[in-house]
Amino acid sequence: MSALAKASGALKSVDYEVFGRVQGVCFRMYTEEEARKLGVVGWVKNTSQGTVTGQVQGPEDKVNAMKSWLSKVGSPSSRIDRTNFSNEKEISKLDFSGFSTRY
Repeated sequence: MSALAKASGALKSVDYEVFGRVQGVCFRMYTEEEARKLGVVGWVKNTSQGTVTGQVQGPEDKVNAMKSWLSKVGSPSSRIDRTNFSNEKEISKLDFSGFSTRY
């Protein structure tokens, strides 16, 4: 385990889906930017149902900060109605080396 992971406690992984006006408002780009700022890894993508879905992994406190951002902030012109989080679990290592947008 890296020193970073030891210092900030357990590594967490969580799946998310954001509902509201989250497509066509640069939501994925801002999500990627926020994830890099916080230092979490994972991915984001639009769904055919008009939502945005993805996964976030990293130290628990940073994953929680990202969850808060996905629930309350989003991109400047988005409107978040609700965010569902699922499969939240502790992991021994990160599955991703960075944060990316999937298509």
